[in-house]
Amino acid sequence: MRLVAFFGIQWFFLVFCTAGAQQSTETRILVAFHSETGHTEAMARAVAEGAASVEGVEVFLRAVDQVGEEDILRSNGILVGTPVYWAGLSAKAKGFLDRVGTTLSGADRLADEGRTAGAFCTGGSISSGKEMARLAILAAFLNMRFIVIGGVDGTGHGTLGAQATFPSGKKAPSPQELEEARLSGQRFARVTHQMHRGGVK
Repeated sequence: MRLVAFFGIQWFFLVFCTAGAQQSTETRILVAFHSETGHTEAMARAVAEGAASVEGVEVFLRAVDQVGEEDILRSNGILVGTPVYWAGLSAKAKGFLDRVGTTLSGADRLADEGRTAGAFCTGGSISSGKEMARLAILAAFLNMRFIVIGGVDGTGHGTLGAQATFPSGKKAPSPQELEEARLSGQRFARVTHQMHRGGVK
């Protein structure tokens, strides 16, 4: 197994590949995020780390404004992370979802079956709209005919996707929040890879 990470000033790229794996059989997962404070970025890295632990999966970690059309078209699964803004997802995250729809529609790919999607988020308080933000992301993907995959918490229960709460003064996700992000990324990658390998039509 080999993990290669590239970090630029405004873009992030993470690749996981398995020695001997054929390019045509690799499952490509895009983890796209918007982060102003670094909080959502930290969760995105943990999600990508979990996804990259699944054999046969290639993971790309990018800020939403650094994702190209080819990244969207070549992805078998897309995870989107957003901070909560006024009880909803951020404008940049919403703009990215619009771009996904426009890209797939323009390439006549909206009818493709088997593509998966998921969501994760950060918010300033326990009840700050994190559910609304994740549901908005998942609803958009459902309209684009993606198959939605939820997250999983430390007890094994399903969730809408990983989340972290940042009250005033908190600088980083807790170990529990990061573990939930890793577990959610791992589950997303495992299920996406199973579907891709099975050739869902």
